Amino acid sequence: MNAEIITIGDEILIGQIIDTNSSWLGQELGKMGISVIHRTSVGDTKQDIIDALNAAKKRATIILITGGLGPTKDDITKNTLSEYFNSKMVLNEKVLEWVTQIFSKRNLPMIDSNNFQAMVPENCEVLFNKNGTAPGMWFDIDDKIFISMPGVPFEMKSIFADEAIPKLKGKFSFPVIIHRTIQTCSIGESFLARRIENWENELPAHIKLAYLPAVGQVRLRLSGHGTDKTKLNEEINALVKKLYELIGKNIFGEEEDTLQKVVGRILTEKKKTLATAESCSGGFIAHLITSVPGSSTYYKGSIVSYANEIKIKELGVTEEILKTAGAVSEECVKQMADSIRKKFDTDYAIATSGIAGPDGGTKEKPVGTVWIGVSSKNETTAQLYNMGDNRERTIERTALQALDNLRRMILGIAK
Repeated sequence: MNAEIITIGDEILIGQIIDTNSSWLGQELGKMGISVIHRTSVGDTKQDIIDALNAAKKRATIILITGGLGPTKDDITKNTLSEYFNSKMVLNEKVLEWVTQIFSKRNLPMIDSNNFQAMVPENCEVLFNKNGTAPGMWFDIDDKIFISMPGVPFEMKSIFADEAIPKLKGKFSFPVIIHRTIQTCSIGESFLARRIENWENELPAHIKLAYLPAVGQVRLRLSGHGTDKTKLNEEINALVKKLYELIGKNIFGEEEDTLQKVVGRILTEKKKTLATAESCSGGFIAHLITSVPGSSTYYKGSIVSYANEIKIKELGVTEEILKTAGAVSEECVKQMADSIRKKFDTDYAIATSGIAGPDGGTKEKPVGTVWIGVSSKNETTAQLYNMGDNRERTIERTALQALDNLRRMILGIAK
């Protein structure tokens, strides 16, 4: 079973908005065992839409269309579909009643363009939109399914999940498909592949592995296909268990886990607190930590000691260390981590100092050189890294590596 996604709108083509709809739909279709074989974006032009529909129906069984269903003149999708399927426009009383209710609650008058939202092609089935005025439309023609939905993401998602998916499942028999995502960090993709090479080579034909690298992390996604859900789950669970045996130190979570969520969960469970002292990461660690709801229960705060005088005045780094070892050194980050932990009276602390670039590097300390310190009441450690020569990636990698170093210290995981 395959599908094609067509997004409609000049705003997508000129880069005014990012097409997140296709990404979300692709994920949802994948969960159902439907392969997306093509994605097309076209502007608000009737002939371009027709050309895209003609091409799509030659390739796919299910064609998903988003965009162009609003009440303004540039929203031409509905009329184009009516013409394309040789149908006339008719008034749908249920949609009219819903649209009228929406405007009544807002104390707004119903004007002609809003009444038009209740007009649909006669040969479609309406997919109710509980979050807006533009209904979705389902066309079952010549053994092809065409599903048209609004371009507004939260409206589209609701229509597809609540209306379209049940209809698709009622019409087609889909294979069982199970995805399992393992989150890893502190190891590069090539090194990870080498570590699990034998395990990967022994995967059965119906279970595939995908490497999904990002800055500082690699997601491993297992995708299994079959007919027996229970048996497939058991197979994937057994494979994941072996994976933990091979690279357990590098696995920090699964599915949608992030390092900041996992670290927060660990600190909460152990009733421990954290503070940070950041130089080269410029507060990015604090940003990640505080992006997690409830982080105020374990995170006390940060000092961004970008200048050496702040390191001296606020964190007690000695002038002697700055003169002899320098700000980017083991001695400096250890003092920073230890001092912020004591200053804020926390159980743990993180400190960073490095050269994010593009300037400031030397032969001894090139751009990308970063020291990360982690402190507890029992020990203070520091590690040296080279994060590369891209400033933004260096900052992000530093923050994620620091969180993982903290995770390992709390859990007693050896490097």
